[in-house]
Amino acid sequence: MNHDPVLPVLPELRLSLRALEHNVALMAAWCREQGVELAPHIKTTMTRPVVERQLAAGAWGVTVATARQAGIALEWGARRILIANEVVHGPDLAALRRYLDTTPGLELHCLVDSHAGLDLARAAMRGARNPLRVLIDVGAPEGRTGVREPAAAHALGEAVAAPSSPGLLLAGVAGYEGVRPNTRDAGNLADVDAHCRRTAEVLHGLAPLVRGGRPVLSMGGSAFPDRAVAAHHALAARPDAPAPVFVLRSGCYVTHDHGTYRHVSPFPGLEAALTVRAAVLSAPEPGRAVIGAGKRELPYDAGLPVLLRARAPRGPFHPVTGTATQIFDHHLTVTDAHDLRVGDEVELGISHPCSAFDKWPDITVVDGEGTVRETWHPRFR
Repeated sequence: MNHDPVLPVLPELRLSLRALEHNVALMAAWCREQGVELAPHIKTTMTRPVVERQLAAGAWGVTVATARQAGIALEWGARRILIANEVVHGPDLAALRRYLDTTPGLELHCLVDSHAGLDLARAAMRGARNPLRVLIDVGAPEGRTGVREPAAAHALGEAVAAPSSPGLLLAGVAGYEGVRPNTRDAGNLADVDAHCRRTAEVLHGLAPLVRGGRPVLSMGGSAFPDRAVAAHHALAARPDAPAPVFVLRSGCYVTHDHGTYRHVSPFPGLEAALTVRAAVLSAPEPGRAVIGAGKRELPYDAGLPVLLRARAPRGPFHPVTGTATQIFDHHLTVTDAHDLRVGDEVELGISHPCSAFDKWPDITVVDGEGTVRETWHPRFR
């Protein structure tokens, strides 16, 4: 039963606090069981109360995508930050240097995949007493960033570790298996496994050059955390293993979804924590309904929303059928929707939470009974 005291202003992004806290605890427990660390990729949410819960659950640190996000994470109290990206722009590198110079105890990691990028980082960090920790970015063929050949990755790591790179510290190696399609067919899993093994092999070769602690081996881990961890365990089982700190950067687990991650995640216990409520604006043909939420409010890069339930104004929710077929700026067309009427309030499940939070300045946080408890505010700028 829903106990909302008043009808909400629609459309509205709603977050189940119970489901979110369940997901945070589940992922933290799994990482402990596997003997790995978690630095959740907070670019998924960029919402302080979410990040605080992840850190309180024992996260090793946080992952971000940009220097700007690193600054925000710093404001929120994170003192171990992994930028899962190349930082090459002068003002961005200057910001990283400023954070390192002014924040005692800060561990700041970033990725490098070229000697050109290394030269830019070397110039910005020269003489820094608190060094920038560098992870060699190992890429996949036809993938995104990252060194393609293990020999080239090793040469780049040697250059980072050389005396000619003061202000930089070789910390380890990073890879990203998520550039593959989010499917678990045999061919795709073979590609994922090959990339994870390749990244682990590069770390094995570079580990003797790492100074200032155990070498870091980091993988993405939102869609294939089990495969990434398996590669780590295989490396750890070798008699000459470098005993790395294995760090997953999973981000989407924290709210999960009703779409792409529901289908691919290896964790059956995760719960979808996000929904969008909107009104039926029009029923122009039998079985066709137009809902008042579109590209400005709903993710659509990894599948259209799923129709979950509906209600008449102030009535109880009930299951409904219908399939989203077209999305516009502020409209979603649903077909086979014979139970929807103009004015009905519908609840939509989303696919890909990374494309949800940045669309909303306000998130309605509800408890397990659906009662509104708080309003949270993502911060992407």
